[in-house]
Amino acid sequence: MSRFSLIHAVREPSGNARESAPLLVLLHGVGSNEQDLIGLAPALDSRFFVVSVRAPITLGHSSYGWYPVQFAPEGPIIDPDAAERSRLLILKFVDELAESYNIDAKRMFLMGFSQGCIMSIAAALTAPRKFAGIVGMSGRLLPGILSKLAPDDQLRGLPVMVVHGTQDSVLSIDFGRAIRDALEKLPVDLVYREYAMGHNVSQQSLNDISLWLTTRLNSPDWRSLPKE
Repeated sequence: MSRFSLIHAVREPSGNARESAPLLVLLHGVGSNEQDLIGLAPALDSRFFVVSVRAPITLGHSSYGWYPVQFAPEGPIIDPDAAERSRLLILKFVDELAESYNIDAKRMFLMGFSQGCIMSIAAALTAPRKFAGIVGMSGRLLPGILSKLAPDDQLRGLPVMVVHGTQDSVLSIDFGRAIRDALEKLPVDLVYREYAMGHNVSQQSLNDISLWLTTRLNSPDWRSLPKE
């Protein structure tokens, strides 16, 4: 039996293999798979041990999701129990990665697109001390997640970058701005940016994300900084 809870693809880091590498976990959107976001790896800092994860729910051939969702006129309708199971599974999986690969457990990052963004933010806001930083692309807040937040003293200083397209026809810019508005009320270190793009990752947004991630790698661990 595999020692991992989730199927995944890997991009090995460059440099000294004897040194523990920072980890970047990529979570894809609904209907995709682990081969999707791994294509972004060449644009990201080569020091990262990149893991692109397959979501646990099979939707079709090479099509997976973190929870079932229906897009209705009033907005997305989800299965909250399945979403909660996936949130807990992600937290378990990152621990498995740290135990099984040559990973620096103090430098684990999450980065997700669409439904993967939703799950990345949900995992980070409920277990912030696990992560060195979070990137959320073109998503929204998981309904009910604000009732499960970690305490402020654990969230304080958590680096979060959120990007969204002003022309997104799947999850409108209103969802991105709702994330911004909610996180601005929390003691996290938030960077929020909008781009003239649809429900996709533009080259400009990817460049900015890559720079932000590299800056975080070169910065002191936020968890070791004095808390105000």
